[in-house]
Amino acid sequence: MMMLLVFLIIILLLGSAIWWPLLAGLFGAASVTNKAGALTHIAQLMKTYDIRPEEIGTALDTHVMVPADNRSKGDILRTLLAYLGGIFILAGISTYIGMFWDSMGSTMRILTTLGVGYILLIVLISALYERKYPRLILPLTLASAAMMTNGWFVLIHELYPQGDNWREAVLCVFAVMAIHQWAIFYKSRRTVLLFTGLFFSYGCLNAGLELLGLTTAYIAIALGSSLFIIATALEKTSHKTLTEPALLIAICWLNSGLFNRIDLFTATNWACLIVGGCVISTAYGIYKSGRYPRLVILGYFLGSVMAYSGLFDLLQNTSVELLFLAITATGLYASVVLQSRALLLTSVIAMLGFIVYFSEKYFANSLGWPATLVLLGIIFLGIGAIAIKLKRSI
Repeated sequence: MMMLLVFLIIILLLGSAIWWPLLAGLFGAASVTNKAGALTHIAQLMKTYDIRPEEIGTALDTHVMVPADNRSKGDILRTLLAYLGGIFILAGISTYIGMFWDSMGSTMRILTTLGVGYILLIVLISALYERKYPRLILPLTLASAAMMTNGWFVLIHELYPQGDNWREAVLCVFAVMAIHQWAIFYKSRRTVLLFTGLFFSYGCLNAGLELLGLTTAYIAIALGSSLFIIATALEKTSHKTLTEPALLIAICWLNSGLFNRIDLFTATNWACLIVGGCVISTAYGIYKSGRYPRLVILGYFLGSVMAYSGLFDLLQNTSVELLFLAITATGLYASVVLQSRALLLTSVIAMLGFIVYFSEKYFANSLGWPATLVLLGIIFLGIGAIAIKLKRSI
């Protein structure tokens, strides 16, 4: 689509100094420019981190500062050496496996993968029980999960070398791994174990539903919706740090399924328009809740890009082609009302792209058309300046 190509070309210009303020605003840099914006940002932070007004008063009265790191140089050195030792051990094991994999027997392959994974799991359980090395919990959890998963796949491949149903293998491995993660989480209540437990559980469910014959789109809709519910429930727990990434994955997963179904029953342009509108509506709902501003920015940006692309493809070469310009103007108005720089950016790019397209199509060799555009721009700038002055005088 030509409109999408224009989008990409203009986005490439964002690296220049002219477009840098828009890019900085999109990602939150210098997003607070006045007292009202600062208060809105503070309110969002208070809702996100459950900060009460009296706690802010206490912090201001006592000048609470972030506590300094009181660890001795010996503790820092010991931690550094522990990390380096772990890295070198894993690097040595990985190098050994890679060098001698073809010459290993089945038993040796299983021991060097699944065996190492269970050794790391035992170390993880010991660290959780001793509670002396909290910073090792995250790398140990991820390393043991990765090695054990790989090891179980190796075991299945060695036992059934002729098997070709990868979904059954994924179902079995992810089910076993989910049981491991949930059992340890039940005793330790660590957020990283909740993450790995959800990861393996949803992987198991996805493989199981595919084995039952459900299409990928319906699976994405069902599992994305359930993950969205779980993410909202996590807000009220001590594991609320997972809420934002879980919401992002759920929204993407759910809307990918919707896109597939709408594309199948209608066309790609309708799918872009409808799903883009759904993403914008979701971002608006999150905005009204006063939480997760990064999700709001991303939702407005991706949703509006999809909606504008689908809408242009629908209106291109029709009698109502100019309706696209009116809709982008509405998007500009909405960006001002919602104070969304992401929506402002995409609306400006869409409007400029359409004007370029329209000019090349109908006024390729006309000198009056560019002059008219410049004159209209000056008029709009004047109207805006007058409106700002009137607002200040009221």
